[in-house]
Amino acid sequence: MKLVDAQALVTKAEKIAQRDGFSISVSVVDVAGLQVLFSRMDGTALGTIDVANKKARTAAIFHTDAKALGEVARAGSSLYTLENTNGGMISFGGGLVIRNEQGDVIGGFGVAGATLEADEEIAQEALYG
Repeated sequence: MKLVDAQALVTKAEKIAQRDGFSISVSVVDVAGLQVLFSRMDGTALGTIDVANKKARTAAIFHTDAKALGEVARAGSSLYTLENTNGGMISFGGGLVIRNEQGDVIGGFGVAGATLEADEEIAQEALYG
């Protein structure tokens, strides 16, 4: 994950959030889940820092979007309590896998601070739109 690409992704997410009336935290990590870039817009709740970082890390280290992971890690499933592993993860919308042109996982992207649905929409539009 190149810093220049992470910067472009963060900038795009923040512009979308601002357009939609939200303040967000945005995290980009490499394939190992290590921080490449983090940004918190003015006025964003401090708790969103950890949430954005964990969303990005979850997507990167499991090669699965956080929302999709949450669907298989529900109570009663074989993956229940998976969120408690690896130093804590988050398995709901706003955490996306970043892949290169060949389809290889190169990182993770996390958005937090809007509504749960808006976090996912902002992340999707920033990464794919």
